[in-house]
Amino acid sequence: MTEHDHPPSPPASPSSRLRALLPDLTPWRSSADFRRMWLAGLVTVFGSFLTFVALPVQLKELTGSALAVGAIGAVELVPLIVFGLYGGALADALDRRKLILWTEAGLGVLSGMLLLNTVLPHPLVWPLYVVAAVVSALTGLQRPALQAILPRVVAHDQLPAATALNSMRWQVGAIAGPSAAGMVIAFGGLTWAYALDVVSYAISVVLTVGLAASPAAHDAEKPSLRGILEGARYAWSRKELLGTYAVDLAAMFFAFPNAIFPFLADDLGAPWALGLMYSASAVGSLLVSLTSGWVPRVHRHGRMVVGAALGWGAAMALAGWMGNIWLVLVMLGLAGAFDTVSGLFRSAMWDQTIPDALRGRLAGIEVLSYTVGPQLGQVRAGGMASLTNVRASIWAGGLACVASVGLLALTLPKLLAYDQRTDEHAVRMRKLRAGGSAGVTEAA
Repeated sequence: MTEHDHPPSPPASPSSRLRALLPDLTPWRSSADFRRMWLAGLVTVFGSFLTFVALPVQLKELTGSALAVGAIGAVELVPLIVFGLYGGALADALDRRKLILWTEAGLGVLSGMLLLNTVLPHPLVWPLYVVAAVVSALTGLQRPALQAILPRVVAHDQLPAATALNSMRWQVGAIAGPSAAGMVIAFGGLTWAYALDVVSYAISVVLTVGLAASPAAHDAEKPSLRGILEGARYAWSRKELLGTYAVDLAAMFFAFPNAIFPFLADDLGAPWALGLMYSASAVGSLLVSLTSGWVPRVHRHGRMVVGAALGWGAAMALAGWMGNIWLVLVMLGLAGAFDTVSGLFRSAMWDQTIPDALRGRLAGIEVLSYTVGPQLGQVRAGGMASLTNVRASIWAGGLACVASVGLLALTLPKLLAYDQRTDEHAVRMRKLRAGGSAGVTEAA
C-alpha cells in the first residue's frame, strides 16, 4: 500500500478549528440532573462570592488588621478537615442527593445569620468567625457528595467535558459575584451583599429538590473511622493521586493571597479595583473553560497538573512584584487560567480512576486538598503581610510555590508518568462503566 492509497485529509477550516475549541455540551444535553446541578451551582457560586468579598471587607472595617482578616482561614481549618473527611464517609453511606440538599439549606441559614449581625447598630466581630467555622464544617460535609455524585449523572466518557462545564459555571459566578459585590458593597452596603447570598441559597435548594435520588450501595458500610482510613490507604497506594493532592496543597498554601486583597488594593492606590482583583483570576479561568474543547484530547494529565501549578506560582509572584494595578490584574487572570488547567486534569484523574464505592471518601480527601490549602494560605498571607508587607507576602509566596511544586514533581515520578490511555486504574474503570452501572460500585 502506498501513500497514494490514503490521500491526506484536507486542512481543517477556521470554523471547524474554532468548534474544536468550544466546550463540549454533551453532558448538558444528555442529563437533566446535570443541568439542575449546573444551574443550582451557578446561583450558589454567585451568592457565595458576594459573601466571600463582604466578609473580609467587614472584618477590615471592624478591626483594621490584616492578621485578623487572615485568621478567617485559621478558624475554618479544623472544621474543614474533620467534617471533610467525615463528609466523604457519609457520601459513601447515605443518599448523596439528600446530603447535598440539607447542607445547602444549612448554608443558607448561616448566610442569614451574617445578615442579621450586619443590621445590628454595632455589628459584632466574633459571630463572623463562628459563622465562618460552621460554614466550613457544612462545606466539608457537602463537597464530597457533590464530587461523588457527578459520575452517576453523566456517562464515563463525558466526565472531562462535565468537569469543564462545572469549572465554567464556577468561573461565571466568580466573575459576576465579586464584581457585583464590589458595587453592591460600595453603593448598597454589606447588608445587601449578605441578603443576595440568602436569596441565592433559596433558589439553589429549590433546584436541588428536583434531583433524582442517589442512594448508597446496598452493602455500603456505616460511616466509621475504619472506613475513612480505608479511603486514606487507597489514596496513599495511588502515588499519582497523592501527587495531585500534594501539588494542589502546596500551590494554595504558598500562593493564595485573596484574604489580603483589600490591603493590596490600598497599597496600589486602587481601592476601586478590589472587586476586579477578586474576579480577575476567574476571568482567566473562564477563558480556559470557553476554549476547553482540547481537554479530552490530552492524555498525560499528571504533566498538565504540574506544569499548570508552576505557572500559577510564577504568575502570583509577578502579581506581587508589579506596582501597576492593570499589570497586577493581568497576572491574576493568568494565574486563574493556570489554576483551571490544573483543576481540570486533577478532576479527570480522580473521576476516571476511583471506584464508586470509595468515591465519597476520596472526594473527602480531595476537598481537603483544594480547600485546606487556601485556608492555610490565607493565614500565611495575612501573617507574612503583618510581618513584612502585603506585596512581599504575595511575591515570596509565588516563588515558594514554584520551588515546592518542582520538588514534589521530582519526588513523585508516577504523577508525571500518568497516561489515562494506559493507566491500569483508568482502563479498569472504563471497562466497568462499559459493562454497566453495577460494576461501577465495585471497590478496587
